[in-house]
Amino acid sequence: MAIRVYLDELLRERGMTAKELCAMVGITEANLSILRSGKARGVRFGTINRICYFLGCDVGDILKFDGKLEEDEG
Repeated sequence: MAIRVYLDELLRERGMTAKELCAMVGITEANLSILRSGKARGVRFGTINRICYFLGCDVGDILKFDGKLEEDEG
């Protein structure tokens, strides 16, 4: 995946569990798990907004581009 997800690192730095973040953001643990694993194919801006708000971070702290082009799998 060309986009890397750094939620685990942010959660660890803030001493917060994924379950706590889910409760604050209003998403299921299953959906957060998909995002954390990097397997999500998309994420709503509203969800990213709430994650950034509750973690006190910027979007670029969560999602980073690895410099490679991901080719769509047909």
